[in-house]
Amino acid sequence: MQESLEFLLIFLFLQKKAETSSTGNSAKETFEAWQQYQQACRRKMLEDPQPTTLVCNRTFDMYACWDDALPNTSAQVPCPWYLPWHQQVQGGFVFQKCGPEGQWVVDESGHPWRDHSQCEGLREELPFQNHLWILGQFRLMYTVGYSLSLVALLAALALLAAFRKLRCIRNYIHMNLFLSFMLRAVSILARDTLLSLHFPKHLRAEGDFSHFPMRQALAGCRLAQVLTQYCVCANYYWLLVEGLYLHNLLGLMAFSEESYFPGYLLIGWGAPILFVTPWVMVRYFYENNECWERNNNMGYWWIIRCPILLAIFVNFVIFIRVIKILVSKLQAQQMRYTDYKFRLAKSTLTLIPLLGIHGVVFALVTEEQAQGTLRYIKYIFELFLNSFQGLLVSVLYCFVNKEVQSEIRRKWQSCQLGASLLEKQGHSGSHRTSWRTRSSQCKKGHAPPALPSPPGGKVPFNGFQDTAGAQFHRTPKSYQYVPVRRKSVDRTEESPVARKALPSTDCPQNSC
Repeated sequence: MQESLEFLLIFLFLQKKAETSSTGNSAKETFEAWQQYQQACRRKMLEDPQPTTLVCNRTFDMYACWDDALPNTSAQVPCPWYLPWHQQVQGGFVFQKCGPEGQWVVDESGHPWRDHSQCEGLREELPFQNHLWILGQFRLMYTVGYSLSLVALLAALALLAAFRKLRCIRNYIHMNLFLSFMLRAVSILARDTLLSLHFPKHLRAEGDFSHFPMRQALAGCRLAQVLTQYCVCANYYWLLVEGLYLHNLLGLMAFSEESYFPGYLLIGWGAPILFVTPWVMVRYFYENNECWERNNNMGYWWIIRCPILLAIFVNFVIFIRVIKILVSKLQAQQMRYTDYKFRLAKSTLTLIPLLGIHGVVFALVTEEQAQGTLRYIKYIFELFLNSFQGLLVSVLYCFVNKEVQSEIRRKWQSCQLGASLLEKQGHSGSHRTSWRTRSSQCKKGHAPPALPSPPGGKVPFNGFQDTAGAQFHRTPKSYQYVPVRRKSVDRTEESPVARKALPSTDCPQNSC
């Protein structure tokens, strides 16, 4: 539930040691003790007399206070008293080597070599580096999960919003649930990025806390933490809205979906404000330290934990009720046992991610109670399912939904039909273009195809003939007067219509 892992803190090293100690010191108390140790060391270095020979200079290496040391010797100092487990290691020492030229020996990374194995906590379950590696793998796992869920949810939200036939109250609730998952993923990824930028890796690896902003954390880091808590709470309450909607469908005989929808919006987006706002005020006035990612006083954390646990348990009760109704309906259908078992298992597995039922498994196991291996099991179970839950919901309620698939298929078929119609129109347009081209050529005076010779050996002419018997041959550019010999025609036998006839065109009628 609380997804702020310990590796997100720059104070991880001392914090992990403090958790395994019997004193129960908080990270803040340990840091204040470290500051006092640092100030006492600097005063001692100023008060001690200066050396007259070649030595390795006195220094404070952010872990222990070192006096002057002779060359080619191994210096040792008691374990620092600011360590929360100092009672367990008060007889131990820290070792460091002084080189022949009066310089402290450094390791491969360029930092002073130091052996503080005698000052390690005796009750530590895992070495610090192993603990850090395991938490790093957890972070990589849920980063991949939230990233994949974000992409899938964005595509699912676009599909439900694109088709008008899918716009109903049920899908509106699904869309708001998808949006809450997206906001949850974005807020968590942004918070991790800000924490990583704010807390450099070299400080976390070396335990250098001198520049750690314990008293004045960045405002952006705290704002990201507040937005993360709101988005996580809103996501749980939209899961509750899904359960309430399903309960109303099964329980109420006269159920008006439109009248209940404003109430669903108020529960999903408005209810988280009622308990996130008091949590912010309490943290600001009573626990205003670091980036608000640690809950030193777990009583303040119950302001957010209680409403989320309430939403989880209400959805669990609705889930049990829905399963009972499904069992009764499947038994009434008198189907085979294999079909009955398959449909019941399918319905159950489909409802688990929609209602967030997996949260019941570790709901009563609080963070302060989970220690050792149980803590890692709780982390991997919750972080894996919470990060991939958005991906599962988008697949089950959008991508494999038959209504969505039918709308996508119908849209695809309409697009193919439109493309074929455009192709046919393109072919018909090319035919009309060729017909218009032939007509324009005819009007401009281009010669038609040659006609066959008439019987009797008469020479055909391409042009027109006047009444005197002269034939005018048309060329594309001009007319030529060519006199021809013709037989005498009896004027009395010639028709008056023929004498008055207009010249005919050269083009056939069907092509002009």
